Amino acid sequence: MKCPFCKADHSRVVDSRASADGFAIRRRRECLSCSRRYTSYERIEESPLRVVKKDGRREPFDRRKILMGLLKACEKRPVSMDTLEEIVSRIEHHVTDQFEREVPSKFIGRQVMRELRKVDPVAYVRFASVYRDFKDVAEFVEEIQPMLKESSRGGAEPPPPPKKKK
Repeated sequence: MKCPFCKADHSRVVDSRASADGFAIRRRRECLSCSRRYTSYERIEESPLRVVKKDGRREPFDRRKILMGLLKACEKRPVSMDTLEEIVSRIEHHVTDQFEREVPSKFIGRQVMRELRKVDPVAYVRFASVYRDFKDVAEFVEEIQPMLKESSRGGAEPPPPPKKKK
């Protein structure tokens, strides 16, 4: 295992435990060259799951792509990295439970949207705007309308109307 900081290939395992989802082993390592610590994950290698894209292309399932999409949607939002990792693990678990060889990218996109909606409404709308490829503001408003209704039913007051300039 190469150190991500100094690229040396000698390290020692400081701590080892099962991940929260039980599908990986999380290891804390210390580089023997630069003494910095980093985390690695060990996962079972299974038959490769492929993602079927909208245009019919197939590519290997990559949990890092889901994480990158979540990071972009949650940029400058109060969502922790641990929460994002948990979301990716739940999505990966759903995918591997329901599909053996191929999974439609639409399924993954819907799972991401479902998880983001529970965690952060702004991140949800950001992701939805890219995922659903909104063409105009009307589509955008249509997407957030149900969320506005939910928040008004939940007791949250809508924001006050903007003050008119005199």
